[in-house]
Amino acid sequence: MATDTGPTGATVARPADVGLRREIGLVGATWASETSIIGSGWLFGAFGAATAAGTAALLGWVIGGVIVVILALVHAELGGMYPVAGGTARFPHLAFGSGAGISFGFFSWLQAVTVAPIECFAVMQYASYYWHGLYDSKSANVTGLGFAMTVILMALFTAINFLAVKLFSQVNSGITWWKVAIPVLTIIVLAFKFHGNNLDVGGGFMPYGIKALFAAIPSAGIVFAYLGFEQADQLAGEVKNPQKNLPRAILLATGIGILIYCLLQLVFIGAMPHNLISGPKGWAGVPSTNPIAIGPFAGLAGAVALGWLAVLLRIDAFVSPFGTGLIYQTSTSRVGYGLARNRYYPQVFQWVDRNGIPWFSLIMSFVFGLFFLLPFPSWHSLVGLVTGASVLMYAGAPLSLGAFRRQVPDAPRPYRMPGAVVMAPLAFILANMLIYWSGFNVIWKLGVCLAIGYILIGIFMAMDPQRPPIDWRAAQWLPVYLIGMGLISWFGQFGSGAPPINNGRLPFWWDILTVAAFSLVIYYWAQAVRLPRAEVERLVELQSARMGDVPDMPRH
Repeated sequence: MATDTGPTGATVARPADVGLRREIGLVGATWASETSIIGSGWLFGAFGAATAAGTAALLGWVIGGVIVVILALVHAELGGMYPVAGGTARFPHLAFGSGAGISFGFFSWLQAVTVAPIECFAVMQYASYYWHGLYDSKSANVTGLGFAMTVILMALFTAINFLAVKLFSQVNSGITWWKVAIPVLTIIVLAFKFHGNNLDVGGGFMPYGIKALFAAIPSAGIVFAYLGFEQADQLAGEVKNPQKNLPRAILLATGIGILIYCLLQLVFIGAMPHNLISGPKGWAGVPSTNPIAIGPFAGLAGAVALGWLAVLLRIDAFVSPFGTGLIYQTSTSRVGYGLARNRYYPQVFQWVDRNGIPWFSLIMSFVFGLFFLLPFPSWHSLVGLVTGASVLMYAGAPLSLGAFRRQVPDAPRPYRMPGAVVMAPLAFILANMLIYWSGFNVIWKLGVCLAIGYILIGIFMAMDPQRPPIDWRAAQWLPVYLIGMGLISWFGQFGSGAPPINNGRLPFWWDILTVAAFSLVIYYWAQAVRLPRAEVERLVELQSARMGDVPDMPRH
Protein backbone atom coordinates (compact mmCIF):
# COMPACT_ATOMS: atom_id res chain seq x y z
CA MET A 1 0.00 0.00 0.00
CA ALA A 2 1.31 3.49 -0.85
CA THR A 3 1.54 5.83 2.12
CA ASP A 4 2.69 9.33 2.98
CA THR A 5 3.30 11.31 6.11
CA GLY A 6 0.79 14.09 6.71
CA PRO A 7 1.50 17.46 8.31
CA THR A 8 0.54 16.10 11.74
CA GLY A 9 3.08 13.27 11.44
CA ALA A 10 0.38 10.64 10.92
CA THR A 11 0.73 8.03 8.17
CA VAL A 12 -1.80 8.74 5.40
CA ALA A 13 -2.65 6.29 2.64
CA ARG A 14 -2.66 7.50 -0.94
CA PRO A 15 -3.80 5.73 -4.10
CA ALA A 16 -1.19 4.20 -6.39
CA ASP A 17 -1.40 2.72 -9.87
CA VAL A 18 0.00 -0.62 -10.93
CA GLY A 19 1.81 -1.52 -14.12
CA LEU A 20 2.54 2.10 -15.09
CA ARG A 21 6.07 3.56 -15.07
CA ARG A 22 7.06 6.97 -13.65
CA GLU A 23 9.29 8.18 -16.47
CA ILE A 24 7.92 11.69 -17.22
CA GLY A 25 9.75 14.68 -15.70
CA LEU A 26 8.63 18.28 -15.12
CA VAL A 27 9.21 19.37 -18.74
CA GLY A 28 7.42 16.29 -20.08
CA ALA A 29 4.46 16.86 -17.74
CA THR A 30 4.30 20.56 -18.61
CA TRP A 31 4.45 19.83 -22.32
CA ALA A 32 1.77 17.12 -21.95
CA SER A 33 -0.61 19.88 -20.83
CA GLU A 34 0.80 22.50 -23.21
CA THR A 35 0.50 20.32 -26.30
CA SER A 36 -3.19 19.88 -25.44
CA ILE A 37 -3.70 23.61 -24.97
CA ILE A 38 -1.87 24.64 -28.18
CA GLY A 39 -3.79 22.47 -30.63
CA SER A 40 -6.36 23.20 -33.31
CA GLY A 41 -7.87 25.86 -31.04
CA TRP A 42 -5.16 28.35 -31.97
CA LEU A 43 -5.73 27.71 -35.66
CA PHE A 44 -9.48 28.50 -35.54
CA GLY A 45 -10.26 30.17 -32.21
CA ALA A 46 -9.25 33.75 -33.03
CA PHE A 47 -11.44 33.93 -36.14
CA GLY A 48 -14.39 32.16 -34.49
CA ALA A 49 -14.24 34.41 -31.44
CA ALA A 50 -13.96 37.60 -33.52
CA THR A 51 -16.89 36.54 -35.70
CA ALA A 52 -19.04 35.84 -32.63
CA ALA A 53 -18.06 38.79 -30.43
CA GLY A 54 -16.11 41.32 -32.52
CA THR A 55 -13.18 43.04 -30.86
CA ALA A 56 -14.69 42.03 -27.50
CA ALA A 57 -13.22 38.59 -28.26
CA LEU A 58 -10.11 39.97 -26.54
CA LEU A 59 -12.12 40.27 -23.34
CA GLY A 60 -13.49 36.77 -23.94
CA TRP A 61 -9.99 35.29 -23.93
CA VAL A 62 -9.20 37.13 -20.68
CA ILE A 63 -12.43 35.97 -19.00
CA GLY A 64 -11.87 32.42 -20.22
CA GLY A 65 -8.26 32.60 -19.03
CA VAL A 66 -9.28 33.72 -15.53
CA ILE A 67 -11.79 30.86 -15.28
CA VAL A 68 -9.21 28.35 -16.49
CA VAL A 69 -6.59 29.62 -14.01
CA ILE A 70 -9.01 29.10 -11.11
CA LEU A 71 -9.88 25.60 -12.32
CA ALA A 72 -6.18 24.87 -12.88
CA LEU A 73 -5.38 25.85 -9.27
CA VAL A 74 -7.99 23.34 -8.11
CA HIS A 75 -6.46 20.60 -10.27
CA ALA A 76 -2.96 21.51 -9.09
CA GLU A 77 -3.89 20.72 -5.49
CA LEU A 78 -5.79 17.55 -6.36
CA GLY A 79 -3.06 16.26 -8.69
CA GLY A 80 -0.31 16.77 -6.16
CA MET A 81 -2.43 15.22 -3.42
CA TYR A 82 -3.52 12.09 -5.32
CA PRO A 83 -1.23 11.59 -8.37
CA VAL A 84 -3.07 8.78 -10.19
CA ALA A 85 -3.69 8.06 -13.87
CA GLY A 86 -6.93 9.55 -15.15
CA GLY A 87 -7.13 11.75 -12.06
CA THR A 88 -10.11 13.84 -13.16
CA ALA A 89 -12.13 10.64 -13.49
CA ARG A 90 -11.15 9.44 -10.01
CA PHE A 91 -11.21 12.40 -7.61
CA PRO A 92 -15.07 12.45 -7.33
CA HIS A 93 -15.02 8.67 -6.76
CA LEU A 94 -12.78 9.12 -3.72
CA ALA A 95 -14.74 12.10 -2.37
CA PHE A 96 -18.35 11.04 -3.01
CA GLY A 97 -18.27 7.35 -3.85
CA SER A 98 -19.32 5.47 -6.93
CA GLY A 99 -22.60 7.30 -7.55
CA ALA A 100 -20.84 10.58 -8.35
CA GLY A 101 -17.72 8.80 -9.55
CA ILE A 102 -19.55 7.09 -12.40
CA SER A 103 -20.95 10.35 -13.75
CA PHE A 104 -17.84 12.50 -13.55
CA GLY A 105 -15.67 9.59 -14.63
CA PHE A 106 -17.73 9.18 -17.77
CA PHE A 107 -17.60 12.95 -18.43
CA SER A 108 -13.79 12.70 -18.27
CA TRP A 109 -13.69 9.79 -20.69
CA LEU A 110 -16.22 11.40 -23.07
CA GLN A 111 -14.23 14.62 -23.18
CA ALA A 112 -10.97 12.82 -23.86
CA VAL A 113 -12.28 10.42 -26.51
CA THR A 114 -13.84 13.19 -28.62
CA VAL A 115 -10.75 15.39 -28.93
CA ALA A 116 -8.71 13.18 -31.29
CA PRO A 117 -11.49 13.26 -33.96
CA ILE A 118 -11.81 17.04 -33.70
CA GLU A 119 -8.06 17.50 -34.16
CA CYS A 120 -8.21 15.27 -37.24
CA PHE A 121 -10.96 17.47 -38.68
CA ALA A 122 -8.70 20.49 -38.20
CA VAL A 123 -5.93 18.78 -40.17
CA MET A 124 -8.34 17.99 -43.03
CA GLN A 125 -9.70 21.54 -43.17
CA TYR A 126 -6.26 23.16 -43.43
CA ALA A 127 -4.88 20.43 -45.70
CA SER A 128 -7.72 21.06 -48.18
CA TYR A 129 -5.75 24.10 -49.38
CA TYR A 130 -3.44 21.66 -51.15
CA TRP A 131 -5.72 18.60 -51.38
CA HIS A 132 -9.12 20.04 -52.29
CA GLY A 133 -10.98 16.76 -52.00
CA LEU A 134 -10.65 16.59 -48.20
CA TYR A 135 -13.05 19.37 -47.20
CA ASP A 136 -16.17 21.02 -48.64
CA SER A 137 -16.13 24.74 -47.77
CA LYS A 138 -19.80 25.21 -48.75
CA SER A 139 -21.14 22.59 -46.34
CA ALA A 140 -18.27 23.18 -43.87
CA ASN A 141 -17.83 19.40 -43.55
CA VAL A 142 -15.16 16.90 -44.47
CA THR A 143 -15.76 14.83 -47.59
CA GLY A 144 -15.80 11.04 -47.84
CA LEU A 145 -12.09 11.12 -48.63
CA GLY A 146 -11.50 13.44 -45.68
CA PHE A 147 -13.39 11.03 -43.44
CA ALA A 148 -11.22 8.11 -44.57
CA MET A 149 -8.03 10.11 -44.01
CA THR A 150 -9.30 11.08 -40.55
CA VAL A 151 -9.63 7.40 -39.63
CA ILE A 152 -6.08 6.73 -40.87
CA LEU A 153 -4.75 9.67 -38.84
CA MET A 154 -6.47 8.41 -35.68
CA ALA A 155 -4.94 4.98 -36.27
CA LEU A 156 -1.53 6.67 -36.46
CA PHE A 157 -2.16 8.38 -33.10
CA THR A 158 -2.88 4.97 -31.62
CA ALA A 159 0.20 3.32 -33.12
CA ILE A 160 2.59 5.99 -31.79
CA ASN A 161 1.04 5.66 -28.33
CA PHE A 162 2.39 2.10 -28.12
CA LEU A 163 5.89 3.54 -27.68
CA ALA A 164 7.39 3.24 -24.20
CA VAL A 165 6.29 6.13 -21.98
CA LYS A 166 9.76 7.70 -21.77
CA LEU A 167 10.23 7.62 -25.56
CA PHE A 168 6.67 8.85 -26.14
CA SER A 169 7.30 11.77 -23.76
CA GLN A 170 10.44 12.71 -25.73
CA VAL A 171 8.55 12.58 -29.04
CA ASN A 172 5.71 14.65 -27.58
CA SER A 173 8.11 17.21 -26.10
CA GLY A 174 9.82 17.69 -29.47
CA ILE A 175 6.45 18.27 -31.17
CA THR A 176 5.38 20.71 -28.45
CA TRP A 177 8.49 22.89 -28.76
CA TRP A 178 7.50 23.38 -32.41
CA LYS A 179 3.84 23.96 -31.48
CA VAL A 180 4.77 26.76 -29.07
CA ALA A 181 7.41 28.32 -31.34
CA ILE A 182 5.11 28.76 -34.38
CA PRO A 183 2.35 30.76 -32.60
CA VAL A 184 5.01 32.93 -30.94
CA LEU A 185 6.61 33.59 -34.34
CA THR A 186 3.17 34.38 -35.78
CA ILE A 187 2.50 36.91 -33.03
CA ILE A 188 5.80 38.68 -33.68
CA VAL A 189 5.43 38.79 -37.48
CA LEU A 190 1.75 39.84 -37.60
CA ALA A 191 2.40 42.57 -35.01
CA PHE A 192 4.21 44.46 -37.80
CA LYS A 193 0.99 44.37 -39.89
CA PHE A 194 -1.16 45.83 -37.11
CA HIS A 195 -3.89 48.39 -37.97
CA GLY A 196 -5.39 50.11 -34.96
CA ASN A 197 -8.60 51.09 -36.81
CA ASN A 198 -9.57 47.40 -36.95
CA LEU A 199 -10.36 47.50 -33.23
CA ASP A 200 -13.64 49.40 -33.64
CA VAL A 201 -15.08 47.98 -36.88
CA GLY A 202 -18.66 46.73 -37.15
CA GLY A 203 -20.07 48.79 -34.30
CA GLY A 204 -17.28 49.33 -31.80
CA PHE A 205 -15.63 47.17 -29.17
CA MET A 206 -18.66 44.99 -28.35
CA PRO A 207 -20.85 45.14 -31.48
CA TYR A 208 -23.04 42.15 -30.69
CA GLY A 209 -23.56 42.77 -26.96
CA ILE A 210 -22.39 41.11 -23.77
CA LYS A 211 -24.71 38.14 -24.25
CA ALA A 212 -22.90 37.28 -27.50
CA LEU A 213 -19.58 37.63 -25.66
CA PHE A 214 -20.62 35.15 -22.96
CA ALA A 215 -21.90 32.71 -25.61
CA ALA A 216 -18.65 32.99 -27.56
CA ILE A 217 -16.52 31.85 -24.60
CA PRO A 218 -17.68 28.21 -24.82
CA SER A 219 -19.11 28.05 -28.35
CA ALA A 220 -16.58 29.95 -30.49
CA GLY A 221 -13.61 27.89 -29.40
CA ILE A 222 -12.19 29.98 -26.53
CA VAL A 223 -12.71 27.45 -23.76
CA PHE A 224 -11.98 24.62 -26.18
CA ALA A 225 -8.60 26.21 -26.95
CA TYR A 226 -7.74 26.32 -23.25
CA LEU A 227 -8.73 22.70 -22.65
CA GLY A 228 -5.96 20.33 -21.72
CA PHE A 229 -4.30 21.95 -18.72
CA GLU A 230 -5.40 18.88 -16.74
CA GLN A 231 -3.47 16.47 -18.98
CA ALA A 232 -0.64 16.29 -16.45
CA ASP A 233 -3.24 15.00 -13.97
CA GLN A 234 -4.35 12.32 -16.44
CA LEU A 235 -0.75 11.10 -16.75
CA ALA A 236 -0.03 11.47 -13.03
CA GLY A 237 0.62 7.76 -12.62
CA GLU A 238 3.65 8.13 -14.91
CA VAL A 239 5.12 11.44 -13.65
CA LYS A 240 8.33 11.49 -11.59
CA ASN A 241 8.08 13.20 -8.19
CA PRO A 242 4.41 13.95 -8.92
CA GLN A 243 3.68 15.75 -5.66
CA LYS A 244 5.95 18.62 -6.81
CA ASN A 245 6.00 18.29 -10.59
CA LEU A 246 2.23 18.05 -11.17
CA PRO A 247 1.19 21.41 -9.67
CA ARG A 248 4.14 23.14 -11.33
CA ALA A 249 3.37 21.57 -14.72
CA ILE A 250 -0.33 22.52 -14.62
CA LEU A 251 0.30 26.13 -13.64
CA LEU A 252 3.19 26.63 -16.08
CA ALA A 253 1.24 25.22 -19.02
CA THR A 254 -1.85 27.30 -18.21
CA GLY A 255 0.09 30.56 -17.92
CA ILE A 256 1.93 30.02 -21.21
CA GLY A 257 -1.30 29.12 -23.01
CA ILE A 258 -3.25 32.16 -21.80
CA LEU A 259 -0.50 34.58 -22.80
CA ILE A 260 -0.17 33.07 -26.29
CA TYR A 261 -3.91 33.02 -27.00
CA CYS A 262 -4.57 36.61 -25.86
CA LEU A 263 -1.72 37.90 -28.04
CA LEU A 264 -2.83 35.79 -31.01
CA GLN A 265 -6.32 37.30 -30.86
CA LEU A 266 -4.89 40.81 -30.69
CA VAL A 267 -2.60 40.44 -33.72
CA PHE A 268 -5.29 38.58 -35.70
CA ILE A 269 -7.70 41.48 -35.28
CA GLY A 270 -5.05 44.08 -36.00
CA ALA A 271 -3.58 42.39 -39.10
CA MET A 272 -6.88 41.59 -40.82
CA PRO A 273 -7.29 43.47 -44.16
CA HIS A 274 -9.56 46.36 -43.21
CA ASN A 275 -11.77 46.10 -46.29
CA LEU A 276 -12.94 42.59 -45.29
CA ILE A 277 -14.42 43.71 -41.97
CA SER A 278 -15.28 47.39 -42.49
CA GLY A 279 -18.79 46.69 -43.82
CA PRO A 280 -21.99 46.88 -41.72
CA LYS A 281 -21.68 43.21 -40.71
CA GLY A 282 -18.15 43.62 -39.45
CA TRP A 283 -16.47 40.31 -38.68
CA ALA A 284 -19.63 38.37 -39.48
CA GLY A 285 -19.36 39.59 -43.09
CA VAL A 286 -16.29 37.50 -43.99
CA PRO A 287 -17.56 34.91 -46.56
CA SER A 288 -17.33 31.24 -45.52
CA THR A 289 -15.47 30.48 -48.77
CA ASN A 290 -12.76 33.07 -48.08
CA PRO A 291 -9.34 31.44 -47.40
CA ILE A 292 -9.28 33.24 -44.03
CA ALA A 293 -12.53 31.55 -42.99
CA ILE A 294 -11.26 28.12 -44.06
CA GLY A 295 -7.74 28.42 -42.61
CA PRO A 296 -7.73 31.63 -40.54
CA PHE A 297 -4.08 32.33 -39.75
CA ALA A 298 -2.66 30.82 -42.94
CA GLY A 299 -5.29 32.65 -45.00
CA LEU A 300 -4.50 35.89 -43.19
CA ALA A 301 -0.77 35.47 -43.79
CA GLY A 302 -1.45 35.03 -47.50
CA ALA A 303 -3.75 38.05 -47.56
CA VAL A 304 -1.05 40.34 -46.12
CA ALA A 305 1.63 39.08 -48.53
CA LEU A 306 3.44 36.80 -46.10
CA GLY A 307 3.51 33.72 -48.30
CA TRP A 308 6.37 32.07 -46.42
CA LEU A 309 4.43 32.35 -43.15
CA ALA A 310 1.32 30.93 -44.79
CA VAL A 311 3.29 27.84 -45.88
CA LEU A 312 4.76 27.45 -42.40
CA LEU A 313 1.32 27.75 -40.81
CA ARG A 314 -0.15 25.11 -43.11
CA ILE A 315 2.65 22.79 -42.03
CA ASP A 316 1.85 23.65 -38.42
CA ALA A 317 -1.82 22.96 -39.16
CA PHE A 318 -0.75 19.32 -39.34
CA VAL A 319 1.77 19.36 -36.48
CA SER A 320 -0.34 21.20 -33.86
CA PRO A 321 -3.53 19.13 -34.15
CA PHE A 322 -1.39 16.01 -34.56
CA GLY A 323 0.36 16.64 -31.25
CA THR A 324 -2.90 17.38 -29.45
CA GLY A 325 -4.70 14.36 -30.91
CA LEU A 326 -1.71 12.23 -29.97
CA ILE A 327 -1.71 13.26 -26.30
CA TYR A 328 -5.50 13.01 -26.00
CA GLN A 329 -5.36 9.48 -27.34
CA THR A 330 -2.87 8.89 -24.53
CA SER A 331 -5.07 10.47 -21.87
CA THR A 332 -8.20 8.64 -23.05
CA SER A 333 -6.45 5.33 -22.50
CA ARG A 334 -5.36 6.46 -19.00
CA VAL A 335 -8.87 7.63 -18.10
CA GLY A 336 -10.19 4.24 -19.23
CA TYR A 337 -7.48 2.63 -17.07
CA GLY A 338 -8.58 4.79 -14.13
CA LEU A 339 -12.24 3.89 -14.60
CA ALA A 340 -11.28 0.23 -14.58
CA ARG A 341 -9.37 0.84 -11.34
CA ASN A 342 -12.63 2.27 -9.99
CA ARG A 343 -14.30 -0.91 -11.35
CA TYR A 344 -16.68 1.04 -13.59
CA TYR A 345 -15.12 -0.29 -16.79
CA PRO A 346 -14.17 -3.95 -17.42
CA GLN A 347 -10.90 -4.98 -15.85
CA VAL A 348 -9.34 -5.59 -19.27
CA PHE A 349 -8.98 -1.80 -19.51
CA GLN A 350 -6.23 -2.19 -16.87
CA TRP A 351 -4.16 -4.58 -18.94
CA VAL A 352 -0.71 -3.15 -19.65
CA ASP A 353 2.02 -4.33 -21.98
CA ARG A 354 5.74 -4.72 -21.25
CA ASN A 355 6.25 -0.96 -21.82
CA GLY A 356 3.64 -0.04 -19.22
CA ILE A 357 1.05 0.98 -21.84
CA PRO A 358 -2.64 0.20 -21.07
CA TRP A 359 -2.97 -1.37 -24.50
CA PHE A 360 -6.59 -2.53 -24.43
CA SER A 361 -7.81 0.85 -23.20
CA LEU A 362 -5.73 2.49 -25.93
CA ILE A 363 -7.31 0.38 -28.67
CA MET A 364 -10.80 1.09 -27.31
CA SER A 365 -9.98 4.82 -27.36
CA PHE A 366 -9.47 4.49 -31.10
CA VAL A 367 -12.60 2.40 -31.65
CA PHE A 368 -14.95 4.66 -29.69
CA GLY A 369 -13.39 7.79 -31.17
CA LEU A 370 -14.56 6.61 -34.58
CA PHE A 371 -18.20 6.81 -33.47
CA PHE A 372 -17.95 10.59 -33.08
CA LEU A 373 -16.83 11.02 -36.69
CA LEU A 374 -20.27 10.09 -38.00
CA PRO A 375 -22.72 12.59 -36.41
CA PHE A 376 -20.15 15.42 -36.14
CA PRO A 377 -18.40 15.77 -39.53
CA SER A 378 -16.62 19.08 -38.91
CA TRP A 379 -14.44 20.95 -36.41
CA HIS A 380 -17.11 23.44 -35.38
CA SER A 381 -19.83 20.82 -34.94
CA LEU A 382 -17.79 19.02 -32.27
CA VAL A 383 -16.48 22.05 -30.37
CA GLY A 384 -19.62 22.63 -28.32
CA LEU A 385 -19.97 19.00 -27.27
CA VAL A 386 -16.31 18.67 -26.31
CA THR A 387 -16.41 21.94 -24.36
CA GLY A 388 -19.58 20.95 -22.51
CA ALA A 389 -18.23 17.53 -21.58
CA SER A 390 -14.96 19.09 -20.46
CA VAL A 391 -16.61 21.63 -18.21
CA LEU A 392 -18.86 18.98 -16.66
CA MET A 393 -15.67 17.05 -15.94
CA TYR A 394 -14.05 20.17 -14.45
CA ALA A 395 -17.10 20.78 -12.24
CA GLY A 396 -16.28 17.63 -10.26
CA ALA A 397 -12.87 18.98 -9.22
CA PRO A 398 -13.94 21.90 -6.96
CA LEU A 399 -16.56 19.66 -5.36
CA SER A 400 -13.84 17.10 -4.63
CA LEU A 401 -11.41 19.71 -3.33
CA GLY A 402 -13.99 21.09 -0.89
CA ALA A 403 -14.79 17.57 0.33
CA PHE A 404 -11.13 16.53 0.72
CA ARG A 405 -10.37 19.65 2.79
CA ARG A 406 -12.97 18.41 5.29
CA GLN A 407 -12.48 14.66 4.95
CA VAL A 408 -8.69 14.38 4.97
CA PRO A 409 -7.34 17.72 6.19
CA ASP A 410 -4.05 16.10 7.26
CA ALA A 411 -3.29 14.51 3.85
CA PRO A 412 -0.05 15.81 2.24
CA ARG A 413 -0.70 18.72 -0.12
CA PRO A 414 2.50 19.84 -1.91
CA TYR A 415 0.44 22.67 -3.41
CA ARG A 416 -2.37 24.18 -1.35
CA MET A 417 -4.85 26.38 -3.21
CA PRO A 418 -5.10 29.75 -1.42
CA GLY A 419 -8.54 30.77 -0.14
CA ALA A 420 -10.13 27.44 -1.03
CA VAL A 421 -13.14 28.12 1.20
CA VAL A 422 -14.12 30.83 -1.33
CA MET A 423 -12.28 29.71 -4.46
CA ALA A 424 -13.67 26.16 -4.58
CA PRO A 425 -17.36 27.22 -4.69
CA LEU A 426 -16.40 30.05 -7.07
CA ALA A 427 -14.72 27.52 -9.38
CA PHE A 428 -17.91 25.42 -9.32
CA ILE A 429 -20.03 28.47 -10.19
CA LEU A 430 -17.73 29.40 -13.09
CA ALA A 431 -17.74 25.85 -14.46
CA ASN A 432 -21.54 25.88 -14.44
CA MET A 433 -21.58 29.28 -16.15
CA LEU A 434 -19.56 27.79 -19.00
CA ILE A 435 -21.98 24.87 -19.21
CA TYR A 436 -24.95 27.24 -19.31
CA TRP A 437 -23.36 29.55 -21.89
CA SER A 438 -22.80 26.51 -24.12
CA GLY A 439 -26.52 26.56 -24.86
CA PHE A 440 -29.37 24.08 -24.58
CA ASN A 441 -28.61 22.53 -27.98
CA VAL A 442 -25.28 21.32 -26.51
CA ILE A 443 -26.66 20.38 -23.10
CA TRP A 444 -29.39 18.07 -24.40
CA LYS A 445 -26.81 16.21 -26.52
CA LEU A 446 -24.66 15.79 -23.42
CA GLY A 447 -27.70 14.41 -21.66
CA VAL A 448 -28.12 11.78 -24.37
CA CYS A 449 -24.42 10.86 -24.17
CA LEU A 450 -24.66 10.57 -20.38
CA ALA A 451 -27.72 8.31 -20.61
CA ILE A 452 -25.83 6.03 -23.02
CA GLY A 453 -22.86 6.10 -20.65
CA TYR A 454 -25.01 5.07 -17.69
CA ILE A 455 -26.36 2.12 -19.69
CA LEU A 456 -22.90 0.94 -20.76
CA ILE A 457 -21.36 1.33 -17.31
CA GLY A 458 -24.39 -0.38 -15.77
CA ILE A 459 -23.81 -3.37 -18.04
CA PHE A 460 -20.08 -3.40 -17.28
CA MET A 461 -20.62 -3.26 -13.53
CA ALA A 462 -23.37 -5.89 -13.60
CA MET A 463 -20.81 -8.32 -15.04
CA ASP A 464 -18.22 -7.53 -12.33
CA PRO A 465 -18.74 -9.51 -9.09
CA GLN A 466 -16.33 -7.15 -7.30
CA ARG A 467 -18.13 -3.98 -8.40
CA PRO A 468 -18.42 -1.28 -5.73
CA PRO A 469 -21.85 -0.63 -4.22
CA ILE A 470 -23.50 2.57 -5.42
CA ASP A 471 -23.31 5.17 -2.66
CA TRP A 472 -26.63 6.94 -3.20
CA ARG A 473 -26.50 9.06 -0.06
CA ALA A 474 -23.27 10.88 -0.94
CA ALA A 475 -24.53 11.47 -4.51
CA GLN A 476 -28.13 12.46 -3.71
CA TRP A 477 -27.45 15.96 -5.07
CA LEU A 478 -26.22 14.70 -8.44
CA PRO A 479 -29.54 14.04 -10.27
CA VAL A 480 -30.87 17.38 -9.01
CA TYR A 481 -27.71 19.06 -10.32
CA LEU A 482 -27.85 17.48 -13.78
CA ILE A 483 -31.60 17.91 -14.29
CA GLY A 484 -31.52 21.39 -12.78
CA MET A 485 -28.81 22.61 -15.16
CA GLY A 486 -30.82 21.21 -18.05
CA LEU A 487 -33.98 23.03 -16.93
CA ILE A 488 -32.18 26.33 -16.36
CA SER A 489 -30.70 26.01 -19.84
CA TRP A 490 -34.12 25.21 -21.30
CA PHE A 491 -35.66 28.32 -19.75
CA GLY A 492 -32.54 30.44 -20.30
CA GLN A 493 -31.26 32.72 -23.02
CA PHE A 494 -28.52 30.66 -24.64
CA GLY A 495 -29.25 28.45 -27.62
CA SER A 496 -28.78 28.35 -31.36
CA GLY A 497 -30.81 27.68 -34.47
CA ALA A 498 -33.70 29.53 -36.02
CA PRO A 499 -35.77 29.44 -33.94
CA PRO A 500 -33.68 28.23 -30.94
CA ILE A 501 -35.00 25.12 -29.21
CA ASN A 502 -34.89 26.63 -25.70
CA ASN A 503 -37.91 28.78 -24.72
CA GLY A 504 -35.93 31.73 -23.30
CA ARG A 505 -38.43 32.72 -20.60
CA LEU A 506 -35.75 33.36 -17.98
CA PRO A 507 -34.53 36.94 -18.63
CA PHE A 508 -30.89 37.74 -19.25
CA TRP A 509 -28.93 38.55 -16.06
CA TRP A 510 -31.60 36.79 -14.00
CA ASP A 511 -30.44 33.61 -15.69
CA ILE A 512 -26.83 34.32 -14.63
CA LEU A 513 -27.98 34.92 -11.04
CA THR A 514 -30.02 31.71 -11.13
CA VAL A 515 -27.05 29.62 -12.25
CA ALA A 516 -24.86 31.14 -9.51
CA ALA A 517 -27.44 30.57 -6.76
CA PHE A 518 -28.21 27.04 -7.94
CA SER A 519 -24.50 26.22 -8.05
CA LEU A 520 -24.02 27.32 -4.44
CA VAL A 521 -26.97 25.20 -3.31
CA ILE A 522 -25.54 22.12 -5.03
CA TYR A 523 -22.01 22.80 -3.79
CA TYR A 524 -22.93 23.03 -0.11
CA TRP A 525 -25.42 20.19 -0.40
CA ALA A 526 -22.65 17.98 -1.79
CA GLN A 527 -20.31 19.01 1.02
CA ALA A 528 -22.96 18.18 3.62
CA VAL A 529 -23.42 14.59 2.37
CA ARG A 530 -19.80 13.86 1.42
CA LEU A 531 -18.37 10.48 2.37
CA PRO A 532 -17.07 10.14 5.93
CA ARG A 533 -13.31 10.11 6.43
CA ALA A 534 -13.17 6.38 7.13
CA GLU A 535 -14.86 5.58 3.82
CA VAL A 536 -12.52 7.89 1.87
CA GLU A 537 -9.53 6.18 3.43
CA ARG A 538 -11.00 2.78 2.59
CA LEU A 539 -11.45 3.78 -1.06
CA VAL A 540 -7.90 5.12 -1.17
CA GLU A 541 -6.53 1.87 0.29
CA LEU A 542 -8.46 -0.16 -2.30
CA GLN A 543 -6.55 1.74 -5.01
CA SER A 544 -3.19 1.46 -3.26
CA ALA A 545 -2.55 -2.17 -4.14
CA ARG A 546 0.70 -3.47 -5.58
CA MET A 547 0.67 -5.58 -8.73
CA GLY A 548 0.81 -8.79 -6.73
CA ASP A 549 -2.24 -7.75 -4.73
CA VAL A 550 -4.45 -7.52 -7.80
CA PRO A 551 -5.24 -10.97 -9.19
CA ASP A 552 -7.17 -9.69 -12.21
CA MET A 553 -4.34 -7.52 -13.54
CA PRO A 554 -2.48 -9.68 -16.09
CA ARG A 555 0.42 -8.15 -17.99
CA HIS A 556 0.34 -8.83 -21.73
